[in-house]
Amino acid sequence: MVNVSQRAQGLGTENAFIVLAEVNKLIREGRDVISFCIGQPDFHTPMNIQDAGVKAIREGRHGYTPSAGIAELRQAVADDFMRTRGIKVDADDVVVAAGAKPFIAYTILSTTDYGAGDEVIYPVPGFPIYESQIKASGAVGVPIYLRESRNFSFDPQELADKISPKTKLLILNSPQNPTGGIISKKDMEAIAEILRKHPQIWIFADEIYGRLIYEGEFVSIASLPGMQERTIISDGCSKTWAMTGWRLGFAANKKLAPFFTTWITNTESCASQITQWAGVEALNGPQDDANRMRDIFHKRRDLIVGLLNHVPGVTCKNPGGAFYAWPNVTEACKITGCKDSEEFRKRLLNEAGLAVLADIHFGPRVEGEGQHIRLSYAASDDAIKQGIQRMTDFINKNRV
Repeated sequence: MVNVSQRAQGLGTENAFIVLAEVNKLIREGRDVISFCIGQPDFHTPMNIQDAGVKAIREGRHGYTPSAGIAELRQAVADDFMRTRGIKVDADDVVVAAGAKPFIAYTILSTTDYGAGDEVIYPVPGFPIYESQIKASGAVGVPIYLRESRNFSFDPQELADKISPKTKLLILNSPQNPTGGIISKKDMEAIAEILRKHPQIWIFADEIYGRLIYEGEFVSIASLPGMQERTIISDGCSKTWAMTGWRLGFAANKKLAPFFTTWITNTESCASQITQWAGVEALNGPQDDANRMRDIFHKRRDLIVGLLNHVPGVTCKNPGGAFYAWPNVTEACKITGCKDSEEFRKRLLNEAGLAVLADIHFGPRVEGEGQHIRLSYAASDDAIKQGIQRMTDFINKNRV
């Protein structure tokens, strides 16, 4: 009998897509569902970027490109990183992929050895693919906890305590998915100071939400003294320019760029040439639409947080960036007799027609932090108002 590998059986996933499938099934059955579960902009890709993609098609730019990406896009990314991070980046240090997500795996595969006990420190709650790819790559995951009392950042001292001789990689995500939290400049400087004592540790800086900042400032650890050489800067077009389905991401690191290129040759071959030309326009073209979308997300952030803080049993910190709210629903679970956030999520979906994600979809619950859910406010004002009203009505109707 043929068997499936333990690696494949143990591979994690991104639960937003699983819940989205549940939502779509209910909608097909005629149910009315308001969904806050998927993290993608609800806007159309700006027209100038669409036109660039169409132009590439019309001009016959359909074939393979170099695995690292077309020269024009790599230069555009290098220029953008210099503008937004204040650091010098060479186009040869940039590699392009079909989305930013592949660079999570490529980085872990390039900095750890399978079964050697190499450790990767990663945030919890955090993007679930971090943990999934650590396990699949045969490394050892070491969670570092984001705490509500710190506006969903971690204590730098906790990082210092978790570093061991086996630590090979630290994953940083700011602004963060799922909390919307931002690592402050003070904390980023403290993290850099700790890492200077451990020159063997690489840093994967997931900065996909770096342009979606509403409070404080965006700080890339690569911009701090001594950090750029060991930092993989990861970014992409999905969130800023509403290009999730175009699949275009990029990363920069001088030493690892040739290895990322080889990984891409072994897996994707290259990103779509059509998409790459659209990416050139996204980075080099007018930014009016991107700025407009950011301003709308900012207003929606204020709307949803204000509404959530009036829901019985719910409190919500003001997220500094991205487009996620991470309310504490510990008391709401007690009010409704739900044992935890996952039961609360399921009942919201099936009884109230409201789709959210539970904290356990982003790693194990942080001890002492209570119960949380994630809502993506990449949704219209009307959907936000109706959705939060459904949550309020559900809680009031099901008091035990």
